[in-house]
Amino acid sequence: MKSVSWTNLSLFALSMMSLSAYGAGLKGAVKIDGSSTVYSISEAVAEDYRNVEKDVKVTIGAAGTGAGYKKFCSNELDVAGGSRPVKPDEVQKCKSSGVDLIELPVAVDGLTVVVNPKNTFVKSLSFEQLKKIWEPGSKIKTWKDLDSSWPDQPIKLFGPSSEHGTFDYFTEIIVGKAKSSRSDYSAASDTNTLVNGVSGDVNSLGYFGYGYYEQSKSKLRALGISKDGKSAPISPDSKTIESGAYPLSRLLFISVNKKSAERPEVDSFVKFYLQSVGGIAKSVGYSALPKAKLEQSVTNYGKRKVGAWQESAH
Repeated sequence: MKSVSWTNLSLFALSMMSLSAYGAGLKGAVKIDGSSTVYSISEAVAEDYRNVEKDVKVTIGAAGTGAGYKKFCSNELDVAGGSRPVKPDEVQKCKSSGVDLIELPVAVDGLTVVVNPKNTFVKSLSFEQLKKIWEPGSKIKTWKDLDSSWPDQPIKLFGPSSEHGTFDYFTEIIVGKAKSSRSDYSAASDTNTLVNGVSGDVNSLGYFGYGYYEQSKSKLRALGISKDGKSAPISPDSKTIESGAYPLSRLLFISVNKKSAERPEVDSFVKFYLQSVGGIAKSVGYSALPKAKLEQSVTNYGKRKVGAWQESAH
């Protein structure tokens, strides 16, 4: 494979890099696990990568962000997907195990709150209403408990289980503390189970990444979200998510094991990932990372910048 200096490689050069730079007969394996949200992006990247490096075996799991980082910090993975930023204690656990972590943003997601399409009365919810529904000890049992004009029907709640970064992000942003949530809801590790749950119950409400909604929008309805309850609610779509106007927009990450990156097949895969992720993220229902952030991911990986991602001033 032709040697390329990534430290000085511009984003333009990255985007112009031909696939002919790959296909050099690499062998080996790349092991990925973590976020179920990032899974669909990584799987699509891997599918394209397999077409140019046929002898590199890329395996991808979707154990959840927290579970993925446990494996990553135990030196079981080359790459971990994260639907939230890596936590300081996770960085420390990795460091204590001799694992140097390089965290890289790769795409943008909008955590999407959905109801059954037969629900005709809920058009939007505010952060305050969502907190009332999801906080520990919540007294909200029916739709009428939330709004007196709504039906006196029980709300059936669906959400990710606690090992998922989506759960961490939602509870931190909405409830005010990560992992702080009522427990009487239908939790699942597989997001498709949540999709099927909401689509199968007229009084249901759930939340998960936008890509899963995009793939199943015929049997779900996304709600507009108002951060303060006074401003007009904003619905998730590619434009509002990418611009950050949608209140539940968030970055998606991969973290690379620095030692793993010394292996040619892992280094090649990560470079390919950063090259192709913009278009691939959109193809699976997410939004491309803004140019400045992708440039920073490229630079940080080229420099092998260890630690949690921190946005540079531009």
